[in-house]
Amino acid sequence: MDPVVCREHLEKLIAEESGTLDQLLQLLDREHEVLVANDIEALDRAAQARQNCIGTLLRIEDDRKALCRALNVPADAQGLDRILAWCDPSKQLRRRWSELNDRAHRCRTANDRNGALVTARMNRVQGMLDIVTGRAGEPKVYGKQGAFQNQPRTGRVLVSV
Repeated sequence: MDPVVCREHLEKLIAEESGTLDQLLQLLDREHEVLVANDIEALDRAAQARQNCIGTLLRIEDDRKALCRALNVPADAQGLDRILAWCDPSKQLRRRWSELNDRAHRCRTANDRNGALVTARMNRVQGMLDIVTGRAGEPKVYGKQGAFQNQPRTGRVLVSV
């Protein structure tokens, strides 16, 4: 493969990934707003849009790995570094690649923030369920079969008026 063709291909992949990561960050920010607002229907739509972005990012990663294989270098950071050294002597793509990693880090941070909010809400709901089922003071341990131990054998019927 010609270095110019390789560089153009990598440039296209980096540009596409950059745009997709920007879109993902916007979606994650919107998802956070929806989580805070407890809008379940909007959350379903946000989750679908996020999954579409993730699918695009996975396809781009597959294309980058295919390029590495075509050039007979490992499909990892070191392999990509070798390709960039070969096809991008001006180091312009290397700078854009670094910026791409910064974007990915911001997305990871936003996703972690959303995950922490979901976990906190799940723990709150679990706490309320433990109160209702009478397991509030019991330790949360798993038995040999993977189920919670000390589960009550009787339940309660709740009626909402």
